[in-house]
Amino acid sequence: MPEASGETIAPTLPLGYRLVPPPGWDMVPLRDGTDEAVKRIVDRAVARLSEDIPKDDVIKARLELMKRLNKAAQQARRAGGLTLYLPVERIHGTLIGASIIVSEALSGPGVGVGHGEVVAELLAEGAGSGPVTVDGSDGVRVDKTVAADPEREVEQASRRIDYVLPVPGSPVAQWVTVCFSTIADGDPHSEFADVLVELFDAVMTTFRWSYA
Repeated sequence: MPEASGETIAPTLPLGYRLVPPPGWDMVPLRDGTDEAVKRIVDRAVARLSEDIPKDDVIKARLELMKRLNKAAQQARRAGGLTLYLPVERIHGTLIGASIIVSEALSGPGVGVGHGEVVAELLAEGAGSGPVTVDGSDGVRVDKTVAADPEREVEQASRRIDYVLPVPGSPVAQWVTVCFSTIADGDPHSEFADVLVELFDAVMTTFRWSYA
């Protein structure tokens, strides 16, 4: 048997990803450690409250925040999410209604369909679609408005940006989607909504595939 050279052979497929969220945002893993992450975020938020706030109000705030975070995590998990990012600090006294969900799509449009064909199909779906390259992956960026759906407890329309990226070096039909959604100030196409979309696009410049 030949002697080992001591060199480490890099894996041909990414083992994960790295993403730098905006300031004031926090991460909730959706496969393992969800409860611990929710508790950490709630504890930090409660610790920032004024000591003058009555204890009963602090308890109510803790329970409400925990309920909101757990609901968001459940919805993201049902959508196939791997990781959920949420704003947890207020800006000028207001908590932004937004989220980023990273999901792994293990099943593609069909056997034998290459990445290029899938990208071309996505680009042909509408004016809100455009090509994008993220850390070597040539994918699609989709900008759309999602209508309110009271039956699914979605009370307001939202602006949604999807980055659909093929996993480098993967067989056919291995994809990752990074989805940003916000209700902004109630108008999905307001100036404020555009600013939040620009922030998300800036966040996506930090996306890197992880091989270790």
